Amino acid sequence: MRILATFEKQERLRHIGHLDIMRAMQRALRRSGLPVSYSKGFNPHILLTFASALSVGAASTCEIMEVSLDEPVEPGVFMARMNEALPPEMQLTGARAVDERRPAAMALVRAARYDIRLPEDATRTLGAAIPGFLAQAEIITDRKTKSGVKPCDIRPLIHALEMRENHLLAELALTETLSCKPAMLLTALCAFTGIPEPRAMVTRTRLLGETEAGAIVPLEEL
Repeated sequence: MRILATFEKQERLRHIGHLDIMRAMQRALRRSGLPVSYSKGFNPHILLTFASALSVGAASTCEIMEVSLDEPVEPGVFMARMNEALPPEMQLTGARAVDERRPAAMALVRAARYDIRLPEDATRTLGAAIPGFLAQAEIITDRKTKSGVKPCDIRPLIHALEMRENHLLAELALTETLSCKPAMLLTALCAFTGIPEPRAMVTRTRLLGETEAGAIVPLEEL
């Protein structure tokens, strides 16, 4: 059996890295008493995968993981046992069984939505600049790679962008080969407006996948 579960990473845990989140989930799975599946071989490990790693410093209301089980478990029971074993800031918010033949969630991710909370004094300037910013044919900013910092055109990777009060809401491409991080977007937008980059609180609010018809929908609904 395979369970797809959504969980939160609240602001208090925003500086916890992805590897630590993985370890915390593995420990919670062991403590829960659920019949989790293990890999075969000399060093067996829990069959647990995540749809997308979240950058250090960001919170989330929509992280997704998949767990293989040796025996059937009702999703509600899975949630209850896991939430007893997890800290309050990392609770599961949903769970459902998925077909074993379904591609892994990480292979289905196409985009993500972010809520970037900004200081009040930067909001008006950045909000007014969005139409001109998006009208550019190219938006070049630096991307950090394993081989160094390289210029990247992020314009095709910005699917939607708007300001609501002091929240910059963005939908950005997120695939295994092409992605735009909120930090890259904010750096480029501030460079366009000519203001210093403000401190921001980033929260990932949705992971998105693509249906066979080409519609972009929440990943947990695929």
